[in-house]
Amino acid sequence: LPHCPCHKVSFATASQDHSRQLALLVTMMRHSALQRTAASLWKKASTQRSFAAAAIDVEHGRGQWKTYGNVENYKPGKFQIKTFNKISPVGLAQFNEEDYQVAAAEEASNAHAILLRSHKLQEDEIPHTTRAIARCGAGTNNINVARMTELGIPVFNTPGANANAVMELVICGLFLGSRRVIDGINHMKSLGEQGLARERVEKDKALFGGREIKGKTLAVVGLGHIGSITAQTAHNLGMNLKGYDPGLSVQSALKLPQKMQLEDSIAAAVAGADYISINIPYIKGEGGTHGIIGSQVIEHFKDDAVLLNFARGELVDSQAMETFLNANDNARYISDFPDDVLWNHKNTVLLPHLGASTEEAEDAAASMAAETIRDFLETGTIRNSVNFPATSMTDRPGGTVRFTVVNKNVPGCLAKITDAFAHENLNIVQQINQSRGDIAYNVLDIDTDSSHDDVPSFKAVQERITMLDGVLSSRIIYGLPGTGYARNLEGEYFV
Repeated sequence: LPHCPCHKVSFATASQDHSRQLALLVTMMRHSALQRTAASLWKKASTQRSFAAAAIDVEHGRGQWKTYGNVENYKPGKFQIKTFNKISPVGLAQFNEEDYQVAAAEEASNAHAILLRSHKLQEDEIPHTTRAIARCGAGTNNINVARMTELGIPVFNTPGANANAVMELVICGLFLGSRRVIDGINHMKSLGEQGLARERVEKDKALFGGREIKGKTLAVVGLGHIGSITAQTAHNLGMNLKGYDPGLSVQSALKLPQKMQLEDSIAAAVAGADYISINIPYIKGEGGTHGIIGSQVIEHFKDDAVLLNFARGELVDSQAMETFLNANDNARYISDFPDDVLWNHKNTVLLPHLGASTEEAEDAAASMAAETIRDFLETGTIRNSVNFPATSMTDRPGGTVRFTVVNKNVPGCLAKITDAFAHENLNIVQQINQSRGDIAYNVLDIDTDSSHDDVPSFKAVQERITMLDGVLSSRIIYGLPGTGYARNLEGEYFV
C-alpha cells in the first residue's frame, strides 16, 4: 500500500531398521565397496515406501562433522526440525516419527528446517544444513527475510490460519467501541467495593450510554483474509460496508458482500464511516505503511468515528490520533497493541495482542506451517513463501529423482544447469523454472534408467551445478530423508 493516503490505486512407511541401516550406508557412499550393498538395501526398503524411491549414489557429509554441529544430535535417515517457542502439538503431529526428528533449538544442531512463532531468529541459529524456515503466523518481521534470500533459504508463513481468531476480536472491538463496557465494568467493581452497587446501578448506567452497530457503516482498509471475512461478518450483523485495497485478489473479492462499496483511496473509504478497521501489513521504509493512518487520513474521519487496529500498532500515528480523540469526545480508538502515547487516554482501549491467541488459531497455524515444510522437503513444492516463487510440479515419474536448484536470478544460469546434466549424459524428464525478484528456483526430474547399467551417481553433477556462478544450493529428492543437499558457501562446497 502506498504511503499517500489518497493514492488510487510420506514418506509413507518403510521398515525402520532398513531405513536406519540405509541412511548410515548413504553417508559413506564415497567408499565404492559399499555402493552395491546400499543399492540392494534401498531396493528392499523402497518396496515398503509408497513414495517412489530411487537407488542412486549421492555424497553426504564431506569434511569434518563440525560443519554439521554435534554429531550426537544427528539422526541418519531423518529430517531434523528445529523449533523455537512453544509450537502446537497438533501441528508437530504432522511430522511422522519415522521420517522426522522434532527437537528444541538447543538439541537441533543439524536442522533441515526451522519452525518458530515469535522468536527473533539470528543468523548464527541457522545451521548450514537448513533448507527452509516457516513461521506459524502471517508476519515475518522476526526473520531477516532479505538475508535468507541471499542465502537461498525460502521463508514460509501461514496466511489466513489465524484469520477467524482476529476477525472475532475485531467484532469484539466493534462492540467495545460502541458501548463503554470496560468503563462500566470498572465502575461496578468500584461500587461493589463501597457496597453501593445495588443502590447506584440504575442511576449510574446513564454514564455509559452507547449506540448499536446495525445500520452503521464500517470501512475496511485491506481486504485480504482477515479484512474480507470481517466485512462478511459485519454485513451479517446488518452493517453497511465500504472498502479499499489496491491489491485485492480474486479469492478475497469473491468473499465480499455484493453490496460492499469499493473506494479508490483510503481517504475516500474512511470518509463518512462510523467504524474503520485497518487490516494491512506493516512495511518499513519509504513508500511503506508506517504511520499510514496519520493526520491526512484522520482529517476525513467523522467526529464520532471508531478506529479498530488489529493489524500493527505502527500503522497509526499516535500523536495524530491523540489530537483527534482530544477534540472529539465520542471518538474511540480500539487497538490490539501497546501505545506509549495513548495507553491512558479515556477514549482508548488497548489489548495485549490477543488477535491470534486462541487454541484453534495456534493449531491451524502450526499445522499449515508443518504441511508447508513437509511439501517442500519431500517434493520441492513451494507455497506460502514470502521470498521464493510459488512452484509446483506433478509427482515425479517412476525411475526418476528430483533435483532442485536455487540460484540468483541472472541471465544464463538455467542454461548452465541444464548443460551440466547433458555433460553427465543425464536426461531431464520434466522441469519448471520460476523466479521472484533476485531469486530463481528450478525443479527438474532426472531419468535414472537410461544409459546406466548400475546405480547412477549424482555426486559429480551435483557438485558441478552447485559450484556454478550464481548457484546458491541444490537438492536431490529420491526418498531418503535428510540427504542430498549441497550449498555453495562463498566458493566452498558444502554437502
